Amino acid sequence: MNDFFQSQSSKSGPVECLGQTFPNENARRDHFLKLLAEKLKDPAFRKIEGFPQGTDEAILAMSDPPYYTACPNPFLEDFVRHYGKPYDPSAKYSREPQTVDVTVGKTDALYKAHSYHTKVPHLAIVPSILHYTEPGDIVLDAFGGSGMTGVAAQWCGLAPATYRHELEMEWKKQGKPAPKWGARRAVINDLSPAATFIGANYNIPLDVAVFAKAGKQMLKELEQDIGWMYETTHTDGKTKGRIEYTVWSEVFTCPHCAGEVNFLDEALDEETKRVRDDFPCPHCGAELTKKKLEKLFETTVDPVSGKALKTAKRVPSLIFYIASGKKYEKKPDNFDRQVLGKIAALSFPAAFPASRMMHAAEDQQKWGDKWRAGSASFSHVHHLFLPRAAQAVGKLWEKANANPDPRIRAFLLYMVEQAIAGLSVLNRYGPTHFSQVNRILTGVYYVASQHSECSPWYNLGGKLDRLIKAFSDYKVGAGNTAITTGTAAQLGLPDSSIDYIFTDPPFGDNLAYSELNFIVEAFHRVFTHQGPEAVMSDSQQKGLHEYYRLMKSCFAEYYRVLKPGRWMTVVFSNTQAAVWNGIRTALQEAGFVIANVSALNKVQGSFNAVSNATSVKQDLVITAYKPNGGLEARFIKAGGQVDSVWDFVRTHLGYLPSVKMKGGELEFIQERDPRIIFDRMVAWFVKHDFVVPLSSQEFQSGLSQRFEPRDGMIFLPEQAAEYDKKRLQVAVAPQIEMFVSDERSAIDWLSDFLKKRPSTYAEITSEYMPIIGAAKKKGEVIPELARLLDENFIQYDGKGEVPSQIHSYLSSNHKDQRGLEKNDPALMTKAKDRWYVPDPNKAQDLEMKREKALLKEFETYKAFTGRKIKESRLEVLRAGFRAAWATKEYQTIINVANKLPEETLQEDEKLLTLYDMALTRTEDGL
Repeated sequence: MNDFFQSQSSKSGPVECLGQTFPNENARRDHFLKLLAEKLKDPAFRKIEGFPQGTDEAILAMSDPPYYTACPNPFLEDFVRHYGKPYDPSAKYSREPQTVDVTVGKTDALYKAHSYHTKVPHLAIVPSILHYTEPGDIVLDAFGGSGMTGVAAQWCGLAPATYRHELEMEWKKQGKPAPKWGARRAVINDLSPAATFIGANYNIPLDVAVFAKAGKQMLKELEQDIGWMYETTHTDGKTKGRIEYTVWSEVFTCPHCAGEVNFLDEALDEETKRVRDDFPCPHCGAELTKKKLEKLFETTVDPVSGKALKTAKRVPSLIFYIASGKKYEKKPDNFDRQVLGKIAALSFPAAFPASRMMHAAEDQQKWGDKWRAGSASFSHVHHLFLPRAAQAVGKLWEKANANPDPRIRAFLLYMVEQAIAGLSVLNRYGPTHFSQVNRILTGVYYVASQHSECSPWYNLGGKLDRLIKAFSDYKVGAGNTAITTGTAAQLGLPDSSIDYIFTDPPFGDNLAYSELNFIVEAFHRVFTHQGPEAVMSDSQQKGLHEYYRLMKSCFAEYYRVLKPGRWMTVVFSNTQAAVWNGIRTALQEAGFVIANVSALNKVQGSFNAVSNATSVKQDLVITAYKPNGGLEARFIKAGGQVDSVWDFVRTHLGYLPSVKMKGGELEFIQERDPRIIFDRMVAWFVKHDFVVPLSSQEFQSGLSQRFEPRDGMIFLPEQAAEYDKKRLQVAVAPQIEMFVSDERSAIDWLSDFLKKRPSTYAEITSEYMPIIGAAKKKGEVIPELARLLDENFIQYDGKGEVPSQIHSYLSSNHKDQRGLEKNDPALMTKAKDRWYVPDPNKAQDLEMKREKALLKEFETYKAFTGRKIKESRLEVLRAGFRAAWATKEYQTIINVANKLPEETLQEDEKLLTLYDMALTRTEDGL
């Protein structure tokens, strides 16, 4: 046996792990594998929600405990207790939310070391970890994906001097103290074993030199075993060439003459290397397009089951190869066809999985949500591979698994699994592309009419070199990261034990991770348990509300394990308003309070982000906090009284940023908007099952009396002083952006407009109509302008003194009105018929009148007997739901909600919260 094949870990000296000392890494691994094996025999352990599907042997083969387990990690609590600091209510901790928009590309070598469906670059996460934590703190990501949060936590101690200097200079510009460099520890979870395996290989120490030798040796041995499969003859008929890739084309039939048409041969323009839209039939000359062609199927024998298998006919059309150091292309000849025939006669590789794709019935090819109709025709994993590719992938997996060093073995598999999809028929041929490696349409299972069948050396040769380079300078610490596989709703961590959470959860139906990971998991023989997967999926029968409730349970677990007073960052990427609303509502129902929303520009969009014009190009970053224990205790003790309102507001304001700058200008801080503060307070009361003791107008009035208003925002006194200092340094005050999409936002727009400019009906109409026309939500009834004004504002009738608001506006903006008394006839004439915002005392009377009218209209919704209420007033629904909640009429909320279109309910945070809470109460029998 060669030297480098001997277990390197057995040569290492003593190692410490969770307070225990072992002679070497092998002894450490053997000890914890034995404990994990015993745990796997416990039926209760295997019944944990989200437990993956796989045998004990397969789970143990993937795992490297206690650092990584391909199932729920039973050592997590030990990890946190050993390395973490217990929550200390007296310990001083204060952070404002990080408000700077971050722009980070995806070009970093470490980031590119392994592709995954979506992931936030670790360099985009590092600033947040530095901002919210100290060296040694524990960071959690329970939707860990490929483990970038763990990489970022370790990068805080590995960042080169240039990176540190750039970040320190940027923070200095912002007036922030320099970051405290040093590695943080991380706990990474994901439901998918494929994902956690990637995360483990990113975050567990690796001897790169040993891996480099093993990787090169593996590819060399592969050459010795199956190199003949990729040989071809040069055009001189003598020289042997090495195939880089073979292009296969589907075969169709002409609708005119029924002749066979090799699509690539006929449609590819040899000069431009582009597929033509139309081309002549080689048999009858009729003009053809791809849409006119009929796909030709052939029946073969399944190499695994021995049963008949109907597949699209596919033939080799072009071969790209290297001979005597030069690149060539050719049409397949007899030699090539003989080689392919010889390969097809071989027995199917034993290491290759023959798993049935999820949801695939015996007599159908369609399965799951990510199957592309009209292109794919497969029901098992092995159907995605041509015979030669199956031999190559099977051999690669077998050889990687044969390495005796467990750590090197895992990293070889980490490398090989990246070639699996790229060696399958999912790899599309791109005639104008320089490289044919891993040209898979991301986010779906799509089999194109042209397929590039790459050689394993063409696919992996460059990847091996890049991995060696990327990991050479990435020296992670042993025991810095613990990785677990299971649901984010049940983490096995102690209460209040985590210092910070950064997470990028699945959003709606963007990606079906379990389906997309299925092929790789089939090779590992350990599969995602789909039950708790938080996605919207037709095949899993999960709609928007099921997704929302799953996310709420995950956020509730986040809330449980996070230390009070600490922060969570949630990266959000979805264009659907209902999904965005569901995430916000789920956060608040779990107990979190939202403090800021910023942008994270990952520079390049995924397939789902760029495939349609309405998709967003930037991810939103939601910053939320778990209120400190003092607020929670005081709130429960006070029982949700008026004092509790101001206690919450005072605490909440303390978590918000005092200043937000962009491009040298002050930005309006949305979370300091009095209306948003009111919404946060209401959500807090509802979450704790208390009725809000103040009306909106009473709240607004009390807010300005108790706190410091500035430019439409509310501050604590010390925050206002900081804001005032910054305000003197800029020329323009921040401007609030108003979007009108429903009745409430229309009233808010009118309120802002009339505060600045008390106006007549005609003047209001000219400004109001352009912004209301295009923004109205489908199914939302917004009352006519005249009704909105009559129910919410006051019109001066020309009698008595001119109201102060109108007087101030006219005297400031009209020269002929300056210096006039409030009862001056000229001023009264000018002021007549102008609408203005009522003072607080009159506003409360108006609000009571308006609420009564809204509840009267809500009775018509309760009495509605049709199938669905197609159009509704959102304010009526909100008022009715609030009133029913206050009187514990939960069934009334549910009954009316069931009459509404799904989007009406799901796209409004207030309705969704009360509906879900009503459901919870009725389910609990309350």
